Amino acid sequence: MDITSIIGLLAGLAALIGGYLWEGGSLSGLLQLNAALIVFGGTFAAVMISFPASKLRSIPTALRMAFGSNPDRDVEKAEELISMATLARRGGVLMLEKQAEEHPDPFTREGLLLIVDGTDPEQVRQILELEMDAQELKHESYAKIFEAAGGYAPTMGIIGTVMGLIRVLGNLTDPSNLGTSIAVAFTATLYGVAIANLIFLPIASKIKSRSQSQLHSMEMLLVGILSLQNGDHPLLVRKKLNSFISDTDTNDRAETRGLL
Repeated sequence: MDITSIIGLLAGLAALIGGYLWEGGSLSGLLQLNAALIVFGGTFAAVMISFPASKLRSIPTALRMAFGSNPDRDVEKAEELISMATLARRGGVLMLEKQAEEHPDPFTREGLLLIVDGTDPEQVRQILELEMDAQELKHESYAKIFEAAGGYAPTMGIIGTVMGLIRVLGNLTDPSNLGTSIAVAFTATLYGVAIANLIFLPIASKIKSRSQSQLHSMEMLLVGILSLQNGDHPLLVRKKLNSFISDTDTNDRAETRGLL
Protein backbone atom coordinates (compact mmCIF):
# COMPACT_ATOMS: atom_id res chain seq x y z
CA MET A 1 0.00 0.00 0.00
CA ASP A 2 1.19 3.53 -0.82
CA ILE A 3 1.89 4.99 2.60
CA THR A 4 2.01 8.59 1.32
CA SER A 5 -1.64 8.45 0.24
CA ILE A 6 -2.72 7.19 3.66
CA ILE A 7 -0.59 9.78 5.47
CA GLY A 8 -1.96 12.53 3.24
CA LEU A 9 -5.56 11.51 3.90
CA LEU A 10 -5.05 11.28 7.65
CA ALA A 11 -3.13 14.55 7.73
CA GLY A 12 -5.92 16.30 5.83
CA LEU A 13 -8.61 15.00 8.19
CA ALA A 14 -6.49 15.93 11.20
CA ALA A 15 -5.96 19.45 9.86
CA LEU A 16 -9.65 20.04 9.20
CA ILE A 17 -10.94 18.56 12.43
CA GLY A 18 -8.06 19.96 14.50
CA GLY A 19 -8.58 23.46 13.13
CA TYR A 20 -12.29 23.25 13.88
CA LEU A 21 -11.71 22.08 17.44
CA TRP A 22 -8.99 24.68 17.96
CA GLU A 23 -11.53 27.41 17.31
CA GLY A 24 -13.71 25.99 20.07
CA GLY A 25 -15.97 23.81 17.96
CA SER A 26 -17.57 20.65 19.24
CA LEU A 27 -16.87 17.32 17.57
CA SER A 28 -20.53 16.37 17.92
CA GLY A 29 -21.39 19.40 15.80
CA LEU A 30 -19.64 17.79 12.83
CA LEU A 31 -21.48 14.48 13.14
CA GLN A 32 -24.75 14.97 11.31
CA LEU A 33 -26.16 11.73 9.93
CA ASN A 34 -28.84 13.42 7.84
CA ALA A 35 -26.22 15.61 6.11
CA ALA A 36 -23.99 12.59 5.54
CA LEU A 37 -26.90 10.66 4.03
CA ILE A 38 -27.72 13.44 1.59
CA VAL A 39 -24.13 14.07 0.50
CA PHE A 40 -22.77 10.52 0.37
CA GLY A 41 -26.00 8.94 -0.82
CA GLY A 42 -26.67 11.63 -3.40
CA THR A 43 -23.11 11.52 -4.73
CA PHE A 44 -23.19 7.74 -4.97
CA ALA A 45 -26.51 7.85 -6.82
CA ALA A 46 -25.29 10.53 -9.25
CA VAL A 47 -22.17 8.49 -10.07
CA MET A 48 -24.31 5.39 -10.66
CA ILE A 49 -26.48 7.34 -13.09
CA SER A 50 -23.46 8.79 -14.89
CA PHE A 51 -21.58 5.56 -15.63
CA PRO A 52 -22.58 2.10 -16.85
CA ALA A 53 -22.20 -0.90 -14.57
CA SER A 54 -19.15 -2.10 -16.51
CA LYS A 55 -17.31 1.10 -15.58
CA LEU A 56 -18.45 1.06 -11.95
CA ARG A 57 -17.10 -2.46 -11.53
CA SER A 58 -13.62 -1.04 -12.17
CA ILE A 59 -13.71 1.10 -9.00
CA PRO A 60 -11.88 -1.51 -6.83
CA THR A 61 -9.14 -1.74 -9.50
CA ALA A 62 -8.92 2.05 -9.62
CA LEU A 63 -8.57 2.24 -5.83
CA ARG A 64 -5.80 -0.37 -5.91
CA MET A 65 -4.05 1.69 -8.55
CA ALA A 66 -4.30 4.82 -6.39
CA PHE A 67 -3.44 3.32 -3.01
CA GLY A 68 -1.39 0.25 -3.93
CA SER A 69 2.38 0.20 -3.87
CA ASN A 70 4.04 1.19 -7.12
CA PRO A 71 7.81 0.64 -6.95
CA ASP A 72 9.89 2.26 -9.67
CA ARG A 73 11.36 -0.63 -11.66
CA ASP A 74 12.51 1.30 -14.73
CA VAL A 75 16.20 0.72 -13.95
CA GLU A 76 15.59 -3.00 -13.54
CA LYS A 77 13.60 -3.15 -16.77
CA ALA A 78 16.30 -1.25 -18.63
CA GLU A 79 19.03 -3.59 -17.41
CA GLU A 80 16.93 -6.57 -18.48
CA LEU A 81 16.56 -5.17 -22.01
CA ILE A 82 20.30 -4.46 -22.19
CA SER A 83 21.02 -8.08 -21.23
CA MET A 84 18.61 -9.22 -23.93
CA ALA A 85 20.41 -6.96 -26.42
CA THR A 86 23.69 -8.70 -25.61
CA LEU A 87 22.08 -12.09 -26.08
CA ALA A 88 20.33 -11.12 -29.31
CA ARG A 89 23.51 -9.62 -30.77
CA ARG A 90 25.33 -12.90 -30.25
CA GLY A 91 22.66 -15.30 -31.50
CA GLY A 92 19.85 -13.27 -33.05
CA VAL A 93 16.39 -12.40 -31.69
CA LEU A 94 15.35 -16.06 -31.81
CA MET A 95 17.52 -16.53 -28.72
CA LEU A 96 14.91 -14.49 -26.83
CA GLU A 97 12.00 -16.83 -27.56
CA LYS A 98 12.05 -18.62 -24.23
CA GLN A 99 12.38 -15.38 -22.27
CA ALA A 100 9.54 -13.90 -24.29
CA GLU A 101 7.16 -16.75 -23.60
CA GLU A 102 7.89 -16.75 -19.87
CA HIS A 103 8.07 -13.00 -19.27
CA PRO A 104 5.67 -11.86 -16.51
CA ASP A 105 4.94 -8.43 -17.99
CA PRO A 106 2.23 -8.69 -20.72
CA PHE A 107 3.46 -5.65 -22.66
CA THR A 108 7.08 -6.82 -22.76
CA ARG A 109 6.01 -10.38 -23.53
CA GLU A 110 3.87 -9.26 -26.47
CA GLY A 111 6.62 -7.06 -27.89
CA LEU A 112 9.27 -9.76 -27.62
CA LEU A 113 7.03 -12.38 -29.21
CA LEU A 114 6.32 -10.03 -32.11
CA ILE A 115 9.99 -9.51 -32.88
CA VAL A 116 10.77 -13.21 -32.41
CA ASP A 117 8.04 -14.01 -34.94
CA GLY A 118 9.69 -11.66 -37.44
CA THR A 119 6.97 -9.02 -37.49
CA ASP A 120 7.78 -5.87 -39.45
CA PRO A 121 9.27 -3.18 -37.14
CA GLU A 122 6.66 -0.61 -38.14
CA GLN A 123 3.88 -3.05 -37.33
CA VAL A 124 5.51 -3.87 -33.99
CA ARG A 125 5.54 -0.20 -33.12
CA GLN A 126 1.92 0.30 -34.23
CA ILE A 127 0.68 -2.71 -32.25
CA LEU A 128 2.47 -1.69 -29.07
CA GLU A 129 1.38 1.93 -29.41
CA LEU A 130 -2.23 0.77 -29.73
CA GLU A 131 -1.71 -1.22 -26.54
CA MET A 132 -0.43 1.90 -24.83
CA ASP A 133 -3.38 3.94 -26.08
CA ALA A 134 -5.79 1.34 -24.73
CA GLN A 135 -4.02 1.41 -21.35
CA GLU A 136 -4.19 5.20 -21.26
CA LEU A 137 -7.93 5.22 -22.06
CA LYS A 138 -8.58 2.65 -19.35
CA HIS A 139 -6.78 4.76 -16.76
CA GLU A 140 -8.63 7.87 -17.91
CA SER A 141 -11.93 6.09 -17.35
CA TYR A 142 -10.80 5.26 -13.79
CA ALA A 143 -10.00 8.90 -13.06
CA LYS A 144 -13.22 10.21 -14.59
CA ILE A 145 -15.33 8.30 -12.07
CA PHE A 146 -13.66 10.04 -9.14
CA GLU A 147 -13.57 13.39 -10.94
CA ALA A 148 -17.33 13.09 -11.44
CA ALA A 149 -17.81 12.24 -7.76
CA GLY A 150 -15.67 15.26 -6.86
CA GLY A 151 -17.96 17.44 -8.95
CA TYR A 152 -21.20 16.04 -7.58
CA ALA A 153 -20.27 16.04 -3.87
CA PRO A 154 -20.16 19.85 -3.33
CA THR A 155 -23.43 20.22 -5.23
CA MET A 156 -25.05 17.60 -3.05
CA GLY A 157 -23.72 19.48 -0.05
CA ILE A 158 -25.38 22.67 -1.24
CA ILE A 159 -28.62 20.79 -1.83
CA GLY A 160 -28.43 19.41 1.71
CA THR A 161 -27.83 22.91 3.09
CA VAL A 162 -30.77 24.37 1.16
CA MET A 163 -33.01 21.56 2.39
CA GLY A 164 -31.87 22.26 5.95
CA LEU A 165 -32.55 25.98 5.59
CA ILE A 166 -35.99 25.28 4.20
CA ARG A 167 -36.73 23.23 7.30
CA VAL A 168 -35.31 25.94 9.58
CA LEU A 169 -37.19 28.81 7.94
CA GLY A 170 -40.38 26.79 7.96
CA ASN A 171 -40.20 26.43 11.71
CA LEU A 172 -39.33 29.77 13.35
CA THR A 173 -41.42 29.24 16.47
CA ASP A 174 -38.27 28.84 18.58
CA PRO A 175 -35.81 31.65 17.66
CA SER A 176 -33.39 30.54 20.38
CA ASN A 177 -32.46 27.44 18.34
CA LEU A 178 -32.21 29.30 15.04
CA GLY A 179 -28.41 29.65 15.06
CA THR A 180 -27.82 26.02 15.92
CA SER A 181 -30.23 24.82 13.24
CA ILE A 182 -28.56 26.94 10.56
CA ALA A 183 -25.14 25.65 11.60
CA VAL A 184 -26.37 22.08 11.28
CA ALA A 185 -27.76 22.87 7.84
CA PHE A 186 -24.37 24.12 6.63
CA THR A 187 -22.71 20.87 7.73
CA ALA A 188 -23.87 19.29 4.46
CA THR A 189 -21.90 21.85 2.45
CA LEU A 190 -18.86 21.12 4.60
CA TYR A 191 -19.18 17.39 3.94
CA GLY A 192 -19.53 17.87 0.20
CA VAL A 193 -16.58 20.23 -0.23
CA ALA A 194 -14.37 18.22 2.14
CA ILE A 195 -14.82 14.79 0.56
CA ALA A 196 -14.48 16.26 -2.93
CA ASN A 197 -11.19 18.00 -2.26
CA LEU A 198 -9.74 15.57 0.24
CA ILE A 199 -10.79 12.22 -1.22
CA PHE A 200 -12.34 12.11 -4.69
CA LEU A 201 -10.25 14.67 -6.60
CA PRO A 202 -6.91 13.61 -5.03
CA ILE A 203 -7.65 9.99 -5.94
CA ALA A 204 -8.31 11.05 -9.55
CA SER A 205 -5.03 12.99 -9.60
CA LYS A 206 -3.14 10.02 -8.14
CA ILE A 207 -4.55 7.71 -10.81
CA LYS A 208 -3.47 10.14 -13.54
CA SER A 209 0.01 10.39 -12.03
CA ARG A 210 0.35 6.61 -11.83
CA SER A 211 -0.91 6.33 -15.40
CA GLN A 212 1.74 8.76 -16.65
CA SER A 213 4.43 6.77 -14.88
CA GLN A 214 3.24 3.50 -16.41
CA LEU A 215 3.03 4.99 -19.89
CA HIS A 216 6.51 6.44 -19.50
CA SER A 217 7.79 2.99 -18.58
CA MET A 218 5.98 1.46 -21.58
CA GLU A 219 7.59 4.07 -23.84
CA MET A 220 10.97 2.95 -22.57
CA LEU A 221 10.11 -0.68 -23.19
CA LEU A 222 8.94 0.13 -26.71
CA VAL A 223 12.24 1.85 -27.53
CA GLY A 224 14.17 -1.09 -26.07
CA ILE A 225 12.16 -3.72 -27.95
CA LEU A 226 12.60 -1.92 -31.27
CA SER A 227 16.32 -1.62 -30.54
CA LEU A 228 16.48 -5.38 -29.95
CA GLN A 229 14.78 -6.00 -33.26
CA ASN A 230 17.14 -3.60 -34.99
CA GLY A 231 20.17 -5.44 -33.58
CA ASP A 232 21.57 -2.35 -31.85
CA HIS A 233 24.74 -2.68 -29.81
CA PRO A 234 24.03 -3.02 -26.05
CA LEU A 235 25.87 0.24 -25.39
CA LEU A 236 23.55 2.03 -27.81
CA VAL A 237 20.52 0.40 -26.18
CA ARG A 238 21.76 1.56 -22.79
CA LYS A 239 22.20 5.10 -24.08
CA LYS A 240 18.64 5.17 -25.41
CA LEU A 241 17.10 3.74 -22.24
CA ASN A 242 19.13 5.98 -19.93
CA SER A 243 17.38 8.98 -21.44
CA PHE A 244 14.14 7.69 -19.90
CA ILE A 245 15.65 6.86 -16.53
CA SER A 246 17.53 10.14 -16.13
CA ASP A 247 14.41 12.22 -16.81
CA THR A 248 11.46 10.36 -15.32
CA ASP A 249 9.30 13.48 -15.34
CA THR A 250 9.28 13.56 -19.12
CA ASN A 251 5.99 12.02 -20.22
CA ASP A 252 5.33 13.70 -23.54
CA ARG A 253 4.42 10.72 -25.67
CA ALA A 254 4.43 12.62 -28.94
CA GLU A 255 7.98 13.82 -28.40
CA THR A 256 9.18 10.35 -27.44
CA ARG A 257 7.58 8.71 -30.44
CA GLY A 258 9.34 11.21 -32.65
CA LEU A 259 12.63 9.70 -31.47
CA LEU A 260 11.71 6.15 -32.51
